[in-house]
Amino acid sequence: MAKVAFLGLGVMGYPMAGHLVKAGHDVTVYNRTVAKAEAWVGEHGGAMATTPAKAADGADFVMACVGNDDDLRGVCVGADGAFATMESGAVFVDHTTVSAKVTRELYAMAAQTGVAFVDAPISGGQAGAENGVLSVMCGGDADVYAKAEPVIDAYARVCRRIGDSGAGQMTKMCNQIAIAGLVQGLSEALHFAEKAGLDGRAVVEVISQGAAGSWQMQNRYETMIDGEFDHGFAVDWMRKDLGICLDTADETGASLPVTAIVDQFYKDVQNMGGARWDTSSLIKRLRALG
Repeated sequence: MAKVAFLGLGVMGYPMAGHLVKAGHDVTVYNRTVAKAEAWVGEHGGAMATTPAKAADGADFVMACVGNDDDLRGVCVGADGAFATMESGAVFVDHTTVSAKVTRELYAMAAQTGVAFVDAPISGGQAGAENGVLSVMCGGDADVYAKAEPVIDAYARVCRRIGDSGAGQMTKMCNQIAIAGLVQGLSEALHFAEKAGLDGRAVVEVISQGAAGSWQMQNRYETMIDGEFDHGFAVDWMRKDLGICLDTADETGASLPVTAIVDQFYKDVQNMGGARWDTSSLIKRLRALG
C-alpha cells in the first residue's frame, strides 16, 4: 500500500480520501478549512497537515481535488506547495477540472524536479464519490499512469488513460459539453410535458426505455419534476467548466453553439439566485418564462 497525501476535502475529495483509507493506504489530508480536515481525521483516521507541502512530504502519491486553475497552482507551487517537498519519483494526481493549459504548465514544472504529473478529472458527482464509482479520465505518461491507476481504483468504476498531458482535461470538457446539452433537452421535454398536461413520471417511464434514455434522465427527472435542486453539481461550477470548454474551443477552432447557449441559460439561473442549485435547475428557468 502507498503513502498518499490528499489535498482538498470538498464534496468530492472528502469521500474520495476516505476510500483511500478503506483500501489500506496511509493517508494524510490537507484542507484550507482546518475544521474539515479535523472532521475527516475523526471519521476516517489517518493524519492531517497544515500546508500542502507538509502533507506531501514523503508521499508516494499526492492527489488533489480543489476548485480551479488558481487553486491548483496554490497547492502545487511556492514554499507551501506540494512540489516543494515531493521527492523524485513521486506522482501528483490532479482530480480537479481545470484548463489543459495549467495542466501542461504544472506537468512541466513537476518534471524539473523528477516529480510525475497526471491529470485525472472525474465524473459521477457527489454520489459517485461517496460510493467509489467515479469515472476518471487521465492524461500523462503511460508508465506513470500505470503506477497511479491502482491507487485511483480505490474510488473509480472506470479509469483510463486517454493520452499525453492535458488529454484527461480535454476529455472532461467533452463530458461537460455532452451533459449541458442533455440537461437542457431533458428540461425542455419535462417542461413540454407539464404544459401539455401529461404525467411527467409516466412520460419518463416510457421514453427512458428507448433512445431518449440517459443517466441524467434516470437520476434527475423526479427531483426536476418536484423542483428540488440540491442533489448534484452546482451551477457555479458548471459555468466554470463550460467557460473552460468555450475558451478551449476558441483555441482549437471547435464549434460549440449549443454549449454556448446553455452556458447563458445557466447565467440566467445564477441571476435567479440559483448559483448553488444543481445543474438540473435549467427546468426552473423554463418554468419562470411561463
